[in-house]
Amino acid sequence: MVRYSPRKLDHFMLGSMLTDPKTASERRWTKQHGKRLDHEERTRKREAREAHKQSKDAQNLRGLRAKLYQQKRHAEKIQMRKRIKAQEEKNVKSSAPSEPSKTPLPQYLLDRSEATNAKALSSAIKDKRAEKAAKFAVPLPKVKGISEEEMFKVVNTGKKTHKKSWKRMITKPTFVGNDFTRRPVKYERFIRPMGLRYKKANVTHPEMAVTVQLPILSVKKNPQNPLYTQLGVLTKGTVIEVNVSELGIVTAGGKVAWGKYAQVTNTPENDGCVNAVLLV
Repeated sequence: MVRYSPRKLDHFMLGSMLTDPKTASERRWTKQHGKRLDHEERTRKREAREAHKQSKDAQNLRGLRAKLYQQKRHAEKIQMRKRIKAQEEKNVKSSAPSEPSKTPLPQYLLDRSEATNAKALSSAIKDKRAEKAAKFAVPLPKVKGISEEEMFKVVNTGKKTHKKSWKRMITKPTFVGNDFTRRPVKYERFIRPMGLRYKKANVTHPEMAVTVQLPILSVKKNPQNPLYTQLGVLTKGTVIEVNVSELGIVTAGGKVAWGKYAQVTNTPENDGCVNAVLLV
């Protein structure tokens, strides 16, 4: 058996670690016996689980271990950001010369100095989309927050529900579609009472200065919580989609507009109706 001095052993181990993350015995085993048939799949899944493991560690570690772990993650994130920034700078290219040309250029060559790479074009398209999305000046840009205690009432009736109290009843007005079917009582988590379901809204057109009762098509965005949007809760400031075919609004292409957005301007649970302003 060959014996190495501690210094030589450290040097040998460091060399092997730099060349390959596997140990010498693991490499030898792979050469002799090969890999499992599902080796790539297991490796892929292990890498996919790594993010979940990191998240769990970040939430559960305490004391000095947590500090050391956060320092390590902080350093990794800095490196990642640097890499992303370098990649973006590398992808957005411009063929503009470092110094202005002394020879006159024809008209079709003057715009060559602009960035023409796909990354730059895609970012420009994204900016255009953001401008298009932000063209609506909503009547209520800010709304007061609603706590979950106010929104949900705990339902603890029944043998199974009484122990865990996992069922909730929504205390605010809601919208559900025509094809809505309740889940079986055993599995229903959120209860939307029939008396608090609304299907129509009193929509005011700001330019035409008329108020019409229009059917609600969907709840597009509830500013309080994405969960409330999913449940179709109607609170002050909620953006809803209404059927405006009765108003006869025509699009730029000459077609009759069917659905348009409107923002709820009142507190429906207090007034007993939904009042909204059309976003034009």
